[in-house]
Amino acid sequence: MTDNAFEALPGNAKSRLLLLCDHASNALPPGFGTLGLDPALFATHIAYDIGAAAVTRALAAAYGAPALLGRWSRLLIDLNRGPEDPTLVMKLSDGAIIPGNRDADADDVARRIAQFHAPYHAAITGELDRIGPDAVVISMHSFTPAWKTVPRIWEVGILYDRDTRLSAPLMIRLAEAGFTVGDNEPYTGALEGDTLYTHGTMRNLPHVLIEMRQDLIATEGDAQGFALRLKPILDAALCDMHSRS
Repeated sequence: MTDNAFEALPGNAKSRLLLLCDHASNALPPGFGTLGLDPALFATHIAYDIGAAAVTRALAAAYGAPALLGRWSRLLIDLNRGPEDPTLVMKLSDGAIIPGNRDADADDVARRIAQFHAPYHAAITGELDRIGPDAVVISMHSFTPAWKTVPRIWEVGILYDRDTRLSAPLMIRLAEAGFTVGDNEPYTGALEGDTLYTHGTMRNLPHVLIEMRQDLIATEGDAQGFALRLKPILDAALCDMHSRS
């Protein structure tokens, strides 16, 4: 089903997993036009996490797990930021000024929070309340193969803050499967107020953010293949986590 702020895949009521994809979409809701940007930019990484939604949907289907995916571009509002974060509504992204955000004042930001950000996070809270204390949160993102012309060597990055119950065994299992793994690369998972801090750390639930290099998942076929390869690795890491706890 869909909501104005997010897409919800119901999954199996018995699943302990909740899959999230904050930056699933490059769409904008009516009334925002293209935020003054060249429409071609919405096919690039500044608008969404390329391939992440397809992998999320494939994993949700494979696990029978519920999933929540952001329905609108992160250029409108970044669902992976806390409501007080100054980068919640970006005015500059990867060198591109965003005219539709440049003059956004506190009232405009508050309206976007109420309409798009708060419902998504309320839905996550609702799903975790339903699943209960055994819930595990897995957030799917993707990253560009290079940054400022410097190639990124990692195929997968595992991001975490102080909870390593799932991240530690997952990094080991990914490396064993032949992946080049980034340990809190190419970004850090220690971001207070982000999705996993709010719904994982603050609830003391095991959680992890999986960053996938976009050239490995850019097409539907590649994303499906990546999910097929990732699932048994996740299975093993989840088993490791439960056996240690």
